[in-house]
Amino acid sequence: MTDGIRFRATTKSDLDACTELLSAAGLPVADVSLERLALIAERDGKACGLIGLESYGPVGLLRSLVIDPSCRNAGLGRRLVSALEQQARSQGIDELWLLTIDADRFFERLGYRREKRDSAPPAIVATGEFSGLCPDDAVLMRKRLAT
Repeated sequence: MTDGIRFRATTKSDLDACTELLSAAGLPVADVSLERLALIAERDGKACGLIGLESYGPVGLLRSLVIDPSCRNAGLGRRLVSALEQQARSQGIDELWLLTIDADRFFERLGYRREKRDSAPPAIVATGEFSGLCPDDAVLMRKRLAT
């Protein structure tokens, strides 16, 4: 990539940097774990974005998209979502769900659609994000992934 940003799978050594990024953005950190963090974007060895994924068979929960302010407005969020969608497809995930407080318009531009909370599949309802980490007024969204 010409902007010097590269994506890679998160590792245990990334947990502190990921927690810092999430905290700075006001996102939940109570259940941060390597299993929930999928990809990290870095420039010059410094974390500048991340995105998470929880897999539940054919459905997945997109988690914790966050971009450091110094890397915003350059399409990094869109690129991270696209990379995560490719990863999800390779894991056999047919649709991604997410909860957001203020990024619904961003995700709509990427093909996600608003859904009623009672339409979420049981695996998504059972997640900590759905059942308590995100407020009840968070927007639930879904995207069917093309195969």
